Amino acid sequence: MPTPAVQHVPIGSIKPNPSNPRTIRDERFHKLVQSIKDFPEMLELRPIVTDADRVVLGGNMRLKACKAAGLKTVPVVVADHLTKSQRREFIVKDNVGFGDWDWDALANEWDTGELEAWGLEVPSVPEFDAVGIDEQSKLDEKATKRCPSCNEILP
Repeated sequence: MPTPAVQHVPIGSIKPNPSNPRTIRDERFHKLVQSIKDFPEMLELRPIVTDADRVVLGGNMRLKACKAAGLKTVPVVVADHLTKSQRREFIVKDNVGFGDWDWDALANEWDTGELEAWGLEVPSVPEFDAVGIDEQSKLDEKATKRCPSCNEILP
């Protein structure tokens, strides 16, 4: 089956799905709205998916954010070929995060400020006191020394 074409439709003609199992909280919602304002072209690459009656199957939160961002039209793909069972399955699978973030790659190859501005919640690393080599050797000397065979504390 060929991929359905993206259509640009009036935002008021799209209906939120009353059975949508996802929600979005205030701070995340505001980040999504700002993301759409900053990079509306992304909607072209990830359009809202509806059924033949223009009820959202995928993109309920994006639709809500598009309205808050003041958009008059939105890109939509109409998935009118899906069965009722497939539509229900799509609603859930579209929102399941199958992958995990590679935090090492993100920390080493990406700017944390940009990631946070784009809506990614980056975990904070606890602060620690760096110790120089001279100080570390003094700490090592103060460390408790134990006998390797009986584990008794040595003087």
